[in-house]
Amino acid sequence: MKSLYDEMPNGYQESIQKGLSAVRTLSRNMYYGHGSKEDNITRLKKEIENADAVIIGAGAGLSTSAGLTYSGERLKKYFGDFVNKYNIPDMYTGGFVALRLMPEECWAYWARHIYINRYVDPPKPVYAQLLKLLEGKDYFVITTNVDHQFQRADFDKKRLFYTQGDYGLFQTLDGKNCKTYDNEEWVMKAMAAQGFVRDEKGVFQVPRDGNISMHIPANLIPKSPDDGSDVTMNLRSDDSFVEDEGWHGASAAYSDFIRRHENLHVLYLELGVGANTPVIIKYPFWQMTMANKNAVYACVNYGEAFCPSEIANRSICIDGDIGEVLK
Repeated sequence: MKSLYDEMPNGYQESIQKGLSAVRTLSRNMYYGHGSKEDNITRLKKEIENADAVIIGAGAGLSTSAGLTYSGERLKKYFGDFVNKYNIPDMYTGGFVALRLMPEECWAYWARHIYINRYVDPPKPVYAQLLKLLEGKDYFVITTNVDHQFQRADFDKKRLFYTQGDYGLFQTLDGKNCKTYDNEEWVMKAMAAQGFVRDEKGVFQVPRDGNISMHIPANLIPKSPDDGSDVTMNLRSDDSFVEDEGWHGASAAYSDFIRRHENLHVLYLELGVGANTPVIIKYPFWQMTMANKNAVYACVNYGEAFCPSEIANRSICIDGDIGEVLK
């Protein structure tokens, strides 16, 4: 089975491998920062201002800080019927539940999931705040998020590498044709077919009478426009994941950016990255900071801000909400 690592350009493969090697040889002593949060925020601001380049590594915590939560009020509002019928605790779990349902019901669920996490702006302007801080800076973003929020906030798409897919794309089930398909038109039709209505801003809302369907018509079940076969979301889950031309272009651009700034004053800014896929962002950031004496590593994460003690003297660890820190 091929992994993200197998498909990476050689330069970034080497970076990941060095990162893994470095992690294996590190002590188990982790550094959680020192000084007050205010002092560390001031340090971070100065690093952003003074760095030759900023490499953003973004995980789910960034979107959570922006209000794109998978439970609570958003779940209740858009998935109340699914919650009541299947007792789903959050949208993530609901996605797996939906895959066991009849296609008309499964795709009704996924139309809602894609719509509110991909085609509407987040409740809080955290992404916009981050972009404002990067004004005039040479930057690049690598992210495991699939919600397209960097583009929605007007980040330069040539400076973005979405490693794990995009809610806005479909692919065939086996992925063998190496193609992805834009799903925006389908999502809008599927939302309307369930009874959602647009408000004055053009955003789909539950109608006042609450009358929505948990199914879409059979003729709306999405198919490949090439051969009419079944499709699925372009999200990395196994070796059928399609890394299309855009994916490979972004991967190469990221590797080139790292290479061009290899020995400069680089700020590796990790935002909301958890422990699920540390090999993609966290470990390489640690290794690249260790390898470049001019580099600085910063981690902003609620409850998980730490780094190896070996790079403590060139690290900033801030335990807190990303949006509050950026403000």
